[in-house]
Order: sequence, then structure tokens, then C-alpha cells
Amino acid sequence: MGTERRTLKTVTGVSGSRDVYAAALDPTRSTLDEALRIARIAQDNKIGALFAADLLSFGAQGAIGAQEPLIQLAALSAVTRDLGLIATVSTTFHHPYNLARLFGTLDHISNGRAAWNAVTSSLGEENYGDQELPSPQERYARATESLEVVNALFDSWQPGALRSHGRSATVLDESLVEPIDHVGQHFSVRGPLNIPPLPQGRPVQFQAGQSAGGIELGARFAEVVFTSLPTLEDAVTYTKKLRTRAAEWGRADGLPLIFSSFHATYGATEAEARRLVREAAESTDFDAGRRQLADMLGGGIDLSDLPLDKPIPETLLPQLDSVHRRRGRVEIFRKLAASGATLRELVVAAKDTGHWAAAGTPEQLADAIEERYRANVLDVISLGGLADERTADFVVNGLLPELRRRGLVDTDYLGGSYRENLELPPLG
Repeated sequence: MGTERRTLKTVTGVSGSRDVYAAALDPTRSTLDEALRIARIAQDNKIGALFAADLLSFGAQGAIGAQEPLIQLAALSAVTRDLGLIATVSTTFHHPYNLARLFGTLDHISNGRAAWNAVTSSLGEENYGDQELPSPQERYARATESLEVVNALFDSWQPGALRSHGRSATVLDESLVEPIDHVGQHFSVRGPLNIPPLPQGRPVQFQAGQSAGGIELGARFAEVVFTSLPTLEDAVTYTKKLRTRAAEWGRADGLPLIFSSFHATYGATEAEARRLVREAAESTDFDAGRRQLADMLGGGIDLSDLPLDKPIPETLLPQLDSVHRRRGRVEIFRKLAASGATLRELVVAAKDTGHWAAAGTPEQLADAIEERYRANVLDVISLGGLADERTADFVVNGLLPELRRRGLVDTDYLGGSYRENLELPPLG
């Protein structure tokens, strides 16, 4: 990896829109329509990648949730070029041999644009059997073995195993396609992978999760870590911890890259941005908000009868080691609650689910982004809301041009693969 600082990379989301509900009832439309529209905006404006989240439960994460990410992105791959395709898929509910085949196929059909956002999941176990959700330690142990197996499968084709022969023929040397013969705590996989070697060698490895287990997994395997870092102080502390551990694993300097979601409120003026923030707070459904905040705090507390304008009693706040679900998110909101924030303030903050939020003009928002970029705690940023016409206009005609004017964001794609566009070091 060179010493020159890479430019800031951009991502936008293509899942979870309520337009999917309407499209599902309209025989003249596809539930992919909104994602197609976002993808066109992203492609036209040289945004780096499309990100598809995954929601596995009815009700807990929205009545319907999101469409299956790999199928959605496979469809989008056929009508896009250059854009990275980041699919969120759980290691807890999928077998690594299937994962290798799925992501390997996505990498092939997109000509080297696949990326896997590996998560261990905090919900959905009721749909995969009759067992309770495994503990965080168990989920991360399975995730570690999953990534070991998947990477071994991607590497099971040696150089020269498949080569060109003449104008249209290929030659397979089976002696260079080797079984992995993995036998571990969770999986036995003989291998090798039964699809050809991938355009990128391996899909770009993302990982989401910032508990102690998440930091260990990300430090060892991830090329990009998706984080919830609401303040610059949080970002500095987390990045130092993650990269210190990554260096102990022998990772290259500057890895993993830090990927943050940016929940922006755009205004043509600062006063308009402040007004929009105030109106959003005033329109809060506090009954639903109490339930959402309880989920952010691990799901084990009842906030329904607490007064809005007083802090949550400390005796109600969970201890991290007692929480099975999303400990990183719980840590964020526990810290905020312990600081003396009122329940009302916490409910409003929970709308951003612990992510970085800011409000202002495109220039002011660019200032906030540049501050983190210059502090070396921001490498990839998610610019959401492109489904909304007003937000899309502010992003593509305000924020992106301002970031490019400052030299922070690329004006074009840098290579044929997503790995090249991210300026990642070569594999190996």
C-alpha cells in the first residue's frame, strides 16, 4: 500500500424502501424498480457502490423488511457497470460452502464487483430452527470459522488451473484445483470450490459489528468495517483499537478501511436545516420510539411508563455482558443514557440507530465529512436517501460536487473491479 492517502469512497443503499410495498401490489411494476432508479443515479454520479442490508424478521425490523440482498444485487449487476455490489449476509444462518458459491457467482456475473458484508445477526433465529440465538461468543466463533473456510475455498484454484487455449478454448488442469479438507468445530468441508477462480480473487470483505468479538473478526479478516460512530471522539477511539489489533494480525497499515453511514439533514441554509431537524423531532411517535430505543438497549427493558423529560434510571440500563444482541449499538446508547440525556432526547437520537448524524448546508456537511477524513477515521461513506427526490438533489448537486471540489472524492471510477476502485492492496 502506498503512502499517499486514498480518496474518500462513496456508497449508497438500495434496500428497505417502502416503495417495495406498493410495487408488490402493482402487476405492472417490479419490486426492483426503486433500486434500479437509485442505481442509475449512483452510476451517473460516479458513486462507488450499492449496499444492500438484510432484515430477517417480520415486525422487529419493520413489518416486511428488505428483499434478499444477493438476488437483488445480482439483478442490478446486469443493468449497471463499475458500481460495487455489497450484500449483507449472515454467517450464523448460512453455510460457508453456499456462501462461497453465492458470492463467487456474484463476482463472476458482475465482472469483479462483488463484496460481502459479513454479519453475525442479532435477530431472526426463530426462522432457522427452534434454538435460541447463540451467544455473541458462539456467533463470532462460527463467523471466524466461516470466513476461514470461505477464503480457503476461494483460494482452492491455484494459478494456471484454468487457462486460455487458442481463440475460444480453455484448458483445465485439475491437479491445480485442490481440496481444502477442512474439519472444524462447526463445519466439515472437503472442497474445492466448484466454480472458476474469481475475477477479484476474492470478493471485497466487509464486516459489520463493533463489540469486542466484532473488532477481533474485523481486525483479522475485513478489508472494510461498517461502523456506528456517532461522534468524532468515538471514531478516533474505535479506529485506533481496531487498527492496533489488525497490526497484531499482520495486516497492512491503514487496514481495515472505516466505513460510516452518514445520516444527513440537508438545508439550503443553516436555518432551514435546523428547522427540518426541529420538525422531525416534534413529529416523533414516542410510543414507537420507546420500543425502538428499548431495542437499541438490547431489547430487555420496558420504557413505556417512564417520563419523557427525565433520564432513564441507571438501574434499568443493561450491563453489556448480559446482552446477546448488538452489543456495539447497546454500548452507544448506554453511554448516551448514562451521560444524563432524557428519555425524549434518547428516543429522538434512536431514530438514527446510533449512526453519525449531522445537519446543515452541503458546504457545512462537507466540513463535517472532511474533518473525519483528515483525522484518518473515515475511508468510505454511505450517502443515503437517494430514493427521496429532494435528498437526491442535495447529494448529487450539492454535497458530491463540494466534496469533489475539495479533492476528497474521485471524479471517475479507478479500475474495472470494485477492489481497484477502493484502492485496496493486492491479495496475498
